[in-house]
Formats: sequence, C-alpha cells, structure tokens
Amino acid sequence: MRLDKYLKVSRIIKRRTLAKEVSDEGRVTINGSTAKAGTLLNVGDIVKIRFGNKIVTFEVLMLGAHAKKEEAERMYKIISEERIEKNENQDEIDEFL
Repeated sequence: MRLDKYLKVSRIIKRRTLAKEVSDEGRVTINGSTAKAGTLLNVGDIVKIRFGNKIVTFEVLMLGAHAKKEEAERMYKIISEERIEKNENQDEIDEFL
C-alpha cells in the first residue's frame, strides 16, 4: 500500500493530499530511509514522521484499503513520540530522521 494512502486510511494524517505533501517534503522515513508518497509499505515497517516540533515513530501492524475509526487505531502501534525544540541546529534534527 502507498504511504500517503496508508497515512490517510489509518487516520494518522486526516487528508491524503496533506500526507503526500508531508512525505514529499522528506519528513517521513521508513526503516531509516527517506520515503516519498508512493513508497510501498509492508507490515512490520517502522515509520517516523516529523510534525512541526514532534517526531512520531510507529510500526505498521495491518494494511487495508478502508478502515472504520475503530479499525484504523489497530493498523499501527506507536513506538515513541518525541518533542524537539526548534533551534539553529535544524540540520542535526534532520540527520536524526
């Protein structure tokens, strides 16, 4: 399943166009590699997304073209949520991803 569609179906990001923008800006990694919107996901992949001053890491547990709200929460497992501070060392933060 494409990354942008997964982010929308799982309700991690509410709109697919926003998921595409975030992915194409280089703010998403899958298993340590920068991912684009069309990157294919597999069960077991570790995804890391930078949202402003927060980095969310989760594991893909399930893939599906459609999901109800209750099912969407079971599609992934949050591994960590980290707050980052905006500072002059943005390059170091980007390297972390």
